[in-house]
Amino acid sequence: MWDKLNRIFRLGIKELYSLKADPVMMVLIVYTFTIAVYTVSTGAKLEVANASVAIVDEDRSMLSTRLRDAMLQPFFKEPVLIGAQEVDAAMDAGRFVFVLEIPPKFEEDAIAGRKPTLQLDIDATAMAQAGNGASYVQSIILQEMATALPNKAVALPVNLVVSARFNPNLQSTWFTAVMQVINNVTMLSVILTGAALVREREHGTIEHLLVMPITPAEIMMSKVWANGLVIVVAAVLSLVVVVERLLSVPIAGSLWLFVFCAVLYQFSVTSLGILIATVSSSMAQFGLISMPILIGMNLLSGSTTPMDNMPLWLQYAMVVSPAPHFVSLSQAILYRGAGFDAVWQEVAALTAIGVLFFCGALIRFRRALADAR
Repeated sequence: MWDKLNRIFRLGIKELYSLKADPVMMVLIVYTFTIAVYTVSTGAKLEVANASVAIVDEDRSMLSTRLRDAMLQPFFKEPVLIGAQEVDAAMDAGRFVFVLEIPPKFEEDAIAGRKPTLQLDIDATAMAQAGNGASYVQSIILQEMATALPNKAVALPVNLVVSARFNPNLQSTWFTAVMQVINNVTMLSVILTGAALVREREHGTIEHLLVMPITPAEIMMSKVWANGLVIVVAAVLSLVVVVERLLSVPIAGSLWLFVFCAVLYQFSVTSLGILIATVSSSMAQFGLISMPILIGMNLLSGSTTPMDNMPLWLQYAMVVSPAPHFVSLSQAILYRGAGFDAVWQEVAALTAIGVLFFCGALIRFRRALADAR
């Protein structure tokens, strides 16, 4: 047993030296967990920011001016006054995301209690901004109307108080930053292990391993622990330095529990990388095969959209994928501060899937080595 562990350890050290000698892969790892996390988190925002808005003010009253002045930065750009005949052309050209049309005699009708109608035209090309922006505009209008005409405000039957937990300011950066790290763990785990095996085949070093007293399981384990170690360390550093320090996103839970779960996750995704590599004849083919698999895993993992939004049959199909389980427990730990008692079911599922993937990859790897002989 100690001899086996020693061989696995030394083969893993060889993997680390091979990775160190590959500057392109080293740059990819550093870029993925630093610049990519920061730029995507700060650039791809789901909330409304600097949205272009136009006002068709056919009333020209104090109340309509008040509504126009309430569209403030950083949510909206300074509103632009346009005519009613310019609306279609302006929206077709993409000049404005929101166009608020205020009818004639709006203030007069509001004071008289005749409940005038406002029209809000929205460019829903960007659906997230359109949906959130509509809520923003509606809230602004209701607040300004209640302030300007307190005697005309309609009392609601209930007083609804909204309290947002885990992200009180509803900042998309808090969600995007952590999910970007999680997605990068999946992507690089597959790429590193698969590329390492393809590289050995292309350089002819796999034949050297075949003449040594080493089993296929030991070769696989060495690649799993070496490449998995690099990914886990890079992910933790990214969470601490980039996410928590640079982006000021709080990490609520235990990093050690996250590391434990990430190590379990490595057995499945690195095994998947080896499995893809065994059916690939070159690095280019490996990239073409792994790309749609990784895109599907990330999009259907729950890191982009909630799992409940997917069709029921697809939710059941994704049970065999390790990505949804890892995303679910990572969100529970890093966002909500969950302990092991709250995520043990996901950990158990991740362990079972990891063993299944590892055994499947090992069977295929043995066949590939037998063919190489």
